[in-house]
Amino acid sequence: MANFESILIYGCGNMAGAMLDGWLAGGIPASNFTVYNRTPKPVPEGVEQVNEVPTGRDFDAVMIGVKPQVLPTVLDTMEPLVGPGTTVFSILAGNELASLAAQFPRAHAVLRIMPNLACALGKSPIALGSSGLDEDEKAKITKLMEPLGTPEWLEDEEQFHAVTALAGSGPAYVYRFIDALAKGAAELGVEPGTAQRLATAMVEGAASLASASPLSAGELADKVASPGGTTRAGMNVLDEDGAVNALMLATLTAARNRSAEMAEEARAKD
Repeated sequence: MANFESILIYGCGNMAGAMLDGWLAGGIPASNFTVYNRTPKPVPEGVEQVNEVPTGRDFDAVMIGVKPQVLPTVLDTMEPLVGPGTTVFSILAGNELASLAAQFPRAHAVLRIMPNLACALGKSPIALGSSGLDEDEKAKITKLMEPLGTPEWLEDEEQFHAVTALAGSGPAYVYRFIDALAKGAAELGVEPGTAQRLATAMVEGAASLASASPLSAGELADKVASPGGTTRAGMNVLDEDGAVNALMLATLTAARNRSAEMAEEARAKD
């Protein structure tokens, strides 16, 4: 049973790089990782980087760090790296477990991971789904993912589409919200740079409080909003006819549907 002490990252882009940073910050030795980049890129000190496919070596795990549309073009060079003792880690949206298992038939197991860039800070939700892993191996995977944030195993792979929309794409929506808050404050006369800093600090503090509080986010919102006060006046705009809930449902639905479309496209290529 692998302890995941030898992990090859095949293509270290933004997300894979953020995961690598999170693992190193969490105390996992740099010597546990090998990065393959066809073109050399800066990598953290102590991490081995190779620019030729490292054939003839055994890895506990091979993580697919290339973009989904690139995977079909590199399968011929990646598949030989995956032997019977290797677990495939995939961070690719839309690539399902059955497809991954078919693409890497000799793999011990395949694992889907849905993080976001906050894993570099150990603050990302980490959705997990697997095929071929027993409970002890899942426990080892959970321990491996804990330096990146909060691991959550999904029993139904179909949930990955919605979780991708929430946990994977969600930071972009939060950034849009921060930007909208800052622009709104600027329209009301606050200096734009000050508005941006205040909006960012406010969201950071609110998120930290929500994470530490036993109350739900909805309960916290109501606790902040005193009857007849300024917060309640603003919340009445958000709550009118369920406006904010409808907006977020439409946003997540669009992202979920695109994830499902990508899965269909990937299946069509198999």
